[in-house]
Amino acid sequence: MVEFITMAPTSGDGTSIASGNAGWTDAKGATERKPSIEYIQAIAKAAEKGGFNSLLLPTGTGCLDSVTVAANLISHTKTLKFLFAARPGVMSPTTFAKQFATIDNWSEGRAQVNIVTGGSPEELAGYGDFIPHDTRYRRTEEYIHLLKRLFSEDSVTHEGEFYKLENASVFPPLKQGRPQIYFGGASEAGKTAAAKYADVYMMWGETVENTRERIEEMKQLYREAGRSASYSVSFQVVLGKTEKEAWRNAETLIQHLSPEALAQKKADRQKGDSIGVNRLHDLMESGRKNNFVIGPNVWAGLTQVLSGNSIALVGTPDQVADRVAEFIGLGFDKVLLRGFPHLELITEIGQEVIPRVKQRLAVSSS
Repeated sequence: MVEFITMAPTSGDGTSIASGNAGWTDAKGATERKPSIEYIQAIAKAAEKGGFNSLLLPTGTGCLDSVTVAANLISHTKTLKFLFAARPGVMSPTTFAKQFATIDNWSEGRAQVNIVTGGSPEELAGYGDFIPHDTRYRRTEEYIHLLKRLFSEDSVTHEGEFYKLENASVFPPLKQGRPQIYFGGASEAGKTAAAKYADVYMMWGETVENTRERIEEMKQLYREAGRSASYSVSFQVVLGKTEKEAWRNAETLIQHLSPEALAQKKADRQKGDSIGVNRLHDLMESGRKNNFVIGPNVWAGLTQVLSGNSIALVGTPDQVADRVAEFIGLGFDKVLLRGFPHLELITEIGQEVIPRVKQRLAVSSS
């Protein structure tokens, strides 16, 4: 069964992108939609009503704290799961395990864990984390190993390269048993860490050809490690009643891009060491002469200013459903869909796209 994930815009939201990752502002520099408690609750309720299984709560300097947000949202939903982040360089594994266990119990087993190693040395420095790229991923491996033990053993004693625990335990016991560990990393160190320890490998969507190549590579790495995994792919979505309208809506999203936003994205990429961000940047550049169209209904225009998940599926609900089903056919059993403005977009996805995808999958499996 395919699961649908969306995310909460905990850094803010808007109808167009003027300032990129620096905060959601309109053409005049005013914040459009702040990530208020009321707005984020509305997102969660819309996601649940629209047929999404999980809500990703992102992490980063410009985001609300994901654990705090999850703790609030569980009382405003009934079935929606919450995929929130742990950063190995920021929080001890025992502290995070206890936070996770608390939310897991209060939500009757609706907590999910996403391990985020981090790809911006500048941002990580703000948390006091100065470990080099590949070393960070070795620490991530040890962190996930400890989380699995803490989630399944009564007492954990451990002495490794990065962590030392004596008789560590977690209260309360988990409602769901040991949860799946979600994780993504496009570098060699990240892929190795995933194959060793992650249960769900997450990747940002690219072209069909690139994505096929990446998932096949990961399947092979998991086989070599004697393990198997679930796979998640993430896209932005831009919809229209006609294809022409959808592309017009896509252009509207970036019509107010500021020179400062473009310059900031360039600077951030140069300072960062994220292989995944660089891959998407190269895809964007390859499509620049074609208005950033890099495949049928696949667009990299948002990558001009957004880091991370920025490749979009653009088209009518039928076209987007076709593309989603095509990517699922590569081996994904989880799909993350998001867009702008988030509340209206996920409501439309729930009404118009998810049912169409399920219909296509039912026909293909019959």
